[in-house]
Amino acid sequence: MAKAVPVAVLGASGRMGHSLIRLMAEYPQLRLHSALAAHGHAALGRDSGEQAGVAVNGVRLGSDLTAALSGAELVIDFSRSEASAAHVEACAEAGVPMLLGTTGLAVSVQAQLAAAARRIPLLVAANTSLAVTVLLELVRQAAERLPANFDVQILETHHRDKRDAPSGTALALGSAVAASARPVGYASLRGGDVVGDHMVHFFGAGERLNLGHSATDRSVFARGALVAGIWLANQAPGRYTMAQALGLGGAGHQK
Repeated sequence: MAKAVPVAVLGASGRMGHSLIRLMAEYPQLRLHSALAAHGHAALGRDSGEQAGVAVNGVRLGSDLTAALSGAELVIDFSRSEASAAHVEACAEAGVPMLLGTTGLAVSVQAQLAAAARRIPLLVAANTSLAVTVLLELVRQAAERLPANFDVQILETHHRDKRDAPSGTALALGSAVAASARPVGYASLRGGDVVGDHMVHFFGAGERLNLGHSATDRSVFARGALVAGIWLANQAPGRYTMAQALGLGGAGHQK
């Protein structure tokens, strides 16, 4: 068997970080190499497996980005958006492939992403679910084929602590619609512990097409990210999509 790819998980103390650490043992192609948390986090120095609710794994939560990247061959980042610029730049400098799942990215980060993709394999995804990846394609096709007099509205619902609105997934769905030069409206609901619901409504005269996705467990995002990470670690530098990583087609990577 080929050597397992050493993975650095950034944002390891958060919900998605815990899910990634819990599930990584199911993917023998990968092994946890380092786990990064924010400076000053109360869990720093503790075992990342224990913090994630699984067995002790010997990888302690740290806050030194340079140390976390040293020896890593893949980065999976679901940390805060304000840290994304520094993380992208550090991965590019270290030559480590990066899957960035953080949403709410500042417009100013886009230039850094383009520059990084010329140096490393880079996959930026607002949602790493397999089903959402398929949904994006279905929405794109619907927008292309339905008459222009169909109105499009996107409704998304998340837990009360979700910071960005509309969600990154809603914006990605909107981009899929807008590719056909259609205007898009957004509505956001926040409450409880909703993992994520997205519905795209195409309103016509006398009929309506609804395309949607509901996530009830964050493991769907973690599993998608881990599968995509296995694929990404073996690619040439460029900008990639979840559709490519999951073998669902899509345009070639961007140099």
